[in-house]
Amino acid sequence: METFLGIDYPTLWYLVIGLLFSGYAILEGFDFGAGAWHLFFRKDLSRRIAINAIGPIWDANQVWLVIGGGALFAGFPVMYATMLSAMYIPFMLFLMFNVLRAAAIKFRSAEEMTWWRTAWDITYSVSCIMIAFLLGVVLGNILQGFALGPNFTYHGGIFFSFLNPYAIMVGLTTLSIFMTQGAIFLLLKTEGRLHDRLTFLLQKGMIFFIISFGITTLYTLIFIPEVTANFRENPHYFVVPVLSFLAVANVPRLVSKKKYMLALVFSSLTMAFLLVLVALQLYPTLLISTIDPKYSVTIYNAASSQKSLGIMLTIVAIGAPLLGAYFFFLYRTFNGKVQLDDTSY
Repeated sequence: METFLGIDYPTLWYLVIGLLFSGYAILEGFDFGAGAWHLFFRKDLSRRIAINAIGPIWDANQVWLVIGGGALFAGFPVMYATMLSAMYIPFMLFLMFNVLRAAAIKFRSAEEMTWWRTAWDITYSVSCIMIAFLLGVVLGNILQGFALGPNFTYHGGIFFSFLNPYAIMVGLTTLSIFMTQGAIFLLLKTEGRLHDRLTFLLQKGMIFFIISFGITTLYTLIFIPEVTANFRENPHYFVVPVLSFLAVANVPRLVSKKKYMLALVFSSLTMAFLLVLVALQLYPTLLISTIDPKYSVTIYNAASSQKSLGIMLTIVAIGAPLLGAYFFFLYRTFNGKVQLDDTSY
């Protein structure tokens, strides 16, 4: 098996996909979180400011999902096909709510009628909440495993089997961290009464996250002990949950000092550390079979050919700096408080 710097190609591609989905979770996380708070803003002006805070960047942030999905399909086609078969309903709902969210952002301010704007406000906020929740539900199911048989065939339920207790808990935890991330981002972009309102909402969001994360972690340790097997075999992995805890604890301290940019950085680090935790728990498995471990999808039995992976890693080496430069330019250009004008949503 070919390697680069002592790391085999499937593992490198596993890292690439992890980075792409981490970027999506962090950047789209505050987009979805901002939308989840939308109905908590009472005035039309406040809602317009909140939408325009993410207006220049929300569609660009979805690039991470498009590239991540393409990378998953190209690098691990077996995993892509199996996961979409098992999670068909939540993924279709995810796409539907993404379409509704985009429509709400574009159409909300097209007319002045109160009922029109209210309808799109509800559509926008509910869509953001459901997208965040569904992402967590999919992650919860991945951690818990699927009923996979020979040839990686899915033998589980179709319609509502994905809504098991653990997946719901992970979904709520994902929603809570996105809402925390979104409130911090909006604090950076707003001022006046809306800023004061967001300070209050952020406190509620952090409480929501701490409670949901604590319950989900406790449930995982008691009822799904197999996900911690890699940590028992590699004790040095425990540095990651320690860093996660320190990052979480630092967010309220920074918010209290009104250092919102640093708070956003540490909130993003919390999300990144939690995703690293998931990656370490699963590696080298991609999808766990609850029928028999021999039917599990791993980075080795699901990977494309060595030549294909080598070519794609070369493309990543060229494209990654360009992607990074683009997003640096984007966020630098639209930095600062929201100012509404005739071209605003």
